Amino acid sequence: MSFVRRAATVLAAATALTAGLAMPALAHVTIQPGSAEQGGFTKVAFRVPNERDDASTVKIEVSFPTDHPLAFVSVKPLPGWDVKVTQGKLPKPVKTEYGDLEEAVTKVVWSGGKINPGEFQEFEVSMGQLPKDTQALTFPTKQTYSGGEVVDWADPPKADGTEPEHPAPTLKLVAASGGDGHGTAAASAPAAPAGAAPVVVPASTDGTARLLGGAGLVVGVIGIVIGALGLRRRPTS
Repeated sequence: MSFVRRAATVLAAATALTAGLAMPALAHVTIQPGSAEQGGFTKVAFRVPNERDDASTVKIEVSFPTDHPLAFVSVKPLPGWDVKVTQGKLPKPVKTEYGDLEEAVTKVVWSGGKINPGEFQEFEVSMGQLPKDTQALTFPTKQTYSGGEVVDWADPPKADGTEPEHPAPTLKLVAASGGDGHGTAAASAPAAPAGAAPVVVPASTDGTARLLGGAGLVVGVIGIVIGALGLRRRPTS
């Protein structure tokens, strides 16, 4: 019985440790999938979890880059939510394959809906043409709760490589793999005109992968402890 109690204690401690490591990563506002090809078009979802036990998320405001503006942006209608797409004049025109771009989408706001405690929602956008001269695009996002609290997901990466408290959703851009120059198969079709409904694509399983990695850590810790306890119980000759 002493052995069983020790093993149970180790399991509880390891599970708590894994949960503490995994949950903060899963709670961030992220963009899914997290990468796309330079020069192509892509469809992404801004994944927003509700982090409060006593309030619901009632508004999401996503800012789009103006230093690397996107010529084509369209949103997928989401039942129960109103969406407003703001287009503004750029600080200076940007040359694209379609000519000089003087105006672009600068902000998309979803409101009128609700993400309850313990739930998450995904807000889908089709966009392009992705720039070829940068390795990432950031989309600072403000999350408003029913109690009036606003969480600003806009922190840049830290110099030491650790994750900031409120990281801005970031889309990594990788070199094109070839083909017709419009990115991967999932993002090969040009974005539809503003207001159209793009095709839905499955969200990334990044959060699930982290959780499974944490579960593997738990199993490994338990195996080591059980082995050590077994050796201690072995009678000496």
